[in-house]
Amino acid sequence: MRLFQLGVPIGRIDALLLTHFHSDHTVGIPDLWLTGWLSSHFGNRRRPFNVIGPVGTARLMHHLQAAYAHDIEIRVEDEKLAREHVAVTVEEFGEDGVVYQAGDLRVIAFTVDHGDAIKPAYGFRIEYQGRVAVISGDTRYNVNLLRYGEGADLLVHEVAMAPPELLGQADIQRIINHHTSPQEAGRVFAQTRPKLAAFTHLVMLASQTVAAPTIEALIAATREIYEGPLEVGEDLMSFEIGESVTVRKPESSL
Repeated sequence: MRLFQLGVPIGRIDALLLTHFHSDHTVGIPDLWLTGWLSSHFGNRRRPFNVIGPVGTARLMHHLQAAYAHDIEIRVEDEKLAREHVAVTVEEFGEDGVVYQAGDLRVIAFTVDHGDAIKPAYGFRIEYQGRVAVISGDTRYNVNLLRYGEGADLLVHEVAMAPPELLGQADIQRIINHHTSPQEAGRVFAQTRPKLAAFTHLVMLASQTVAAPTIEALIAATREIYEGPLEVGEDLMSFEIGESVTVRKPESSL
């Protein structure tokens, strides 16, 4: 939906890179894969669907293909869509290193720490013509991210925060323990010194009686540690990386 709002036909996507297998990071795959295959202005993919991810990605995609096999058969017969364009190619990786290259573009996967049982989990360092963007993936504070975040023009990092009144609850603490606090993210930003730091995947916890932290509170907590350039991500926000990083915010998002 966001790509459609940006005017990017999803059938044009060259590769899908996965960080880990939590459902909130994978449930959109069938839409991207199958809608991108349709003969329409938002689909019309003319090549197999290319998926790159940690070991386990092939199993995930195999079962998705089985789940949608009947739909595929119907559309091949009814809409005369090319079967070869709904095929899936999978490349798996099991360690840090380059996982995708196309011309001057290079993507490096690196291990992060999303919790003792949540493995594999990765972030990505994206390099293009001397510019670098780093995406943390879901993670706790860890030194490997510091290593791969060094020298980034743009560092996009997840964050989680809960009101003090809720921190004593076991379910809240379990969630917090799998993510990075604003202060910890501030440490990452202060140590890696990107041209711009940006938050994504905001886990702002609340209850029926206690409101979620505000964006202002998130920024204030980060500022306890980090004083550099900082943005809080919004849907459809984009970044242009040159000598400096330019932020473009949407007029509105749905």
